[in-house]
Amino acid sequence: MTGFIGKAHLGALAIGVSAGLMGTTTSADIVHLDDVIIDGSLCVGLDCVNGESFGFDTLRLKENNLRIRAQDTSTSASFPTNDWQITFNDSANGGVNKFSIDDIDSGSTPFTIEARAPSHALYVDDGGRVGLGTSRPVVELHIPDGDTPTVRLEQNGTSGFTPQTWDMAGNETNFFIRDVTNGSLLPFRIRPGAPNNSIYVDADGDVGIGTNSPSAGLHVRGSDGSTALRVEEVSGTGAGRQLLHLVNNGNPQILLSNTFTNQDWELGAGLNMVIKNLTAGTTPFSLSPTGSLTLTGTITTSGSCSVGCDRVFNTNYDLPTIEEHAKSMFTNSFLPNVGPTPENGEYELTNKVLGMLNELEHAHIYITQLNDKLAKLEGQVAAMQ
Repeated sequence: MTGFIGKAHLGALAIGVSAGLMGTTTSADIVHLDDVIIDGSLCVGLDCVNGESFGFDTLRLKENNLRIRAQDTSTSASFPTNDWQITFNDSANGGVNKFSIDDIDSGSTPFTIEARAPSHALYVDDGGRVGLGTSRPVVELHIPDGDTPTVRLEQNGTSGFTPQTWDMAGNETNFFIRDVTNGSLLPFRIRPGAPNNSIYVDADGDVGIGTNSPSAGLHVRGSDGSTALRVEEVSGTGAGRQLLHLVNNGNPQILLSNTFTNQDWELGAGLNMVIKNLTAGTTPFSLSPTGSLTLTGTITTSGSCSVGCDRVFNTNYDLPTIEEHAKSMFTNSFLPNVGPTPENGEYELTNKVLGMLNELEHAHIYITQLNDKLAKLEGQVAAMQ
């Protein structure tokens, strides 16, 4: 039959157990060969006393070293046999005030709660959501904090790999990833209020900036009139640098599409560097590797004629005489308004052409002057004849 111990007998049982545990000369285990039911509360431990005030406690453990051990005596190889223990506080002087679960067989303590841990340090609600610091988690893992809630990922070197620590955190300034090991650098940051799809990685690896349907390896899209792509090097050392490098096993191309005029242009670098009008199907610009330039249209420049091109025909223009012009030309070995042109050297084409135009206009004026003189001389000769 089931053993039953009422409250009237519980005190006597507790006294007897306590007396036996506190070092009486004789002690004996009490063995019940049936179920035991206690109609009341139970105190177990060396410091239980007669008349113990239980309050609402149903089971009380009371002494200076408190442990509950689950010892599995299974002997079959197919059954689990691991032993577990619940430990209340360390036993050593200066130890930790804690509640922990110990894996006796492996000698580890997989779960510990220290005394004075705040309320809801770990909270699992009825939906399986976990709160760290909250009793009302609204997502699978909810971590609130008054200043910069943070998750740390620490590779501590125990597996032979180089130690490295990363933090993932957020506050009113930004969400960021912090490289703790390397001086707490912040290689990744997102400011509050960033628009939808600021950075989007598609299933095929395409990256969208401002779009959730990127159609290229990097697709930048905007609608406020400020969309741009800028590559900026701010080194204080002045030097020529490659800031854009397009590499392809074939002709690398840049496509320029004007959606307002439906006009498409292509810049490509094959055997020649070319600019194609894809809409018209023409190639108005071609530059060969040796520097030969082919244009299907005309060249127009907005440069001013500083030497005074058509002004030579004005009556107030200071036109040198033929003799003055010839003296300057032969003395300097170049046309005065064209300037020197070094052999195999570089020169500025626009000013050269304008200077040549100026000199050509000079020449025509001189030709006209000479023609007038010639006509006058011919008239004089005819009169003499």
